[in-house]
Amino acid sequence: MDPAPLPDDLTTRPFLASEALALGLTRRRLRAQDLWTPTRGVRSVELPTTVLEQARSFAAAAPEDFAFSHVTAAQLLGIPLPYAVEADCMVHIVTPTAANRIRRPEVRGHRGLESREVVDVQGLPVVAPADTWVDLGEFVGPGRPVGLDDLVVAGDAVANLVGGTAPLRRAVERRVRPRGKVTLTYAIPRIRVGSWSPMETRSRLMVMRAGLPEPLLNEDVVSHAGLWLGCGDLVWLEQRVVGEYQGVEFHSRSLDKRHDDVRVEDIERGDWVVVEILAHHVFDRQHRAAKLWELAGHLGVNPHVLDIMAAEPQFLAPAQFARPRRRRS
Repeated sequence: MDPAPLPDDLTTRPFLASEALALGLTRRRLRAQDLWTPTRGVRSVELPTTVLEQARSFAAAAPEDFAFSHVTAAQLLGIPLPYAVEADCMVHIVTPTAANRIRRPEVRGHRGLESREVVDVQGLPVVAPADTWVDLGEFVGPGRPVGLDDLVVAGDAVANLVGGTAPLRRAVERRVRPRGKVTLTYAIPRIRVGSWSPMETRSRLMVMRAGLPEPLLNEDVVSHAGLWLGCGDLVWLEQRVVGEYQGVEFHSRSLDKRHDDVRVEDIERGDWVVVEILAHHVFDRQHRAAKLWELAGHLGVNPHVLDIMAAEPQFLAPAQFARPRRRRS
């Protein structure tokens, strides 16, 4: 026998078992195989598979005063994270310090909601972008999954959302001894508005650490006659050089390659030099050196003054940046 039909309202969202019982459904109906139990006391017609769906399922049973935080907040806000952190399947929430700890196997609870700003994301309470960035400091350090460059990548995305780095600095300063504070503080001056992807950020860090001039980000490229030719990832206006990161995800199909080729041809006809940057130029030492020397030649920089070793990806803030500890008497 087919299970009894559900009220229409319960077919479109996660719902509390107690809510369904109050509407006249039986406990046996709530145990039927056409319903999922995404978290204790909650049922849904569809299995939650995305972070947003999982968050909505938990929100149905959540306490009144809470917000999604840390990894979950970053995912809901579209802040890029390292793969090791993205694989975290836990739902992260933060509650007031004085609240009882939530104990559910799929939930990782945090305290301190009162020290964080909260925004609405598709009807869900989510820790605001700047505070979420500070929370990522909890994953920073030796043996942990988040490093300095990961924080700069996430920080670039947050700076785009909040309009600059000042909100990030204020968010760090509001906290009392936040975890990862040294790396967070070191990362802030290296964050910029305007980067559109993690690898654009990593490419920018590479060229700046090597000692090349800092490029503009996603700047319009125009001909001498003022004709718009496109938008470049890394742009050196004075030298008329464009650095273009070509990622596999968006530039590997034949149609994408043809579009890229046409775009590059248009820019080069406008008396610009286009230098393509690939992932191995950022992560492989020999390819990185060759690419930096190529850029130096186009930018009029003596390649012998480049600091190739400093251009490597960085996981930790320099040791000398850490505040000296007070000696115990």
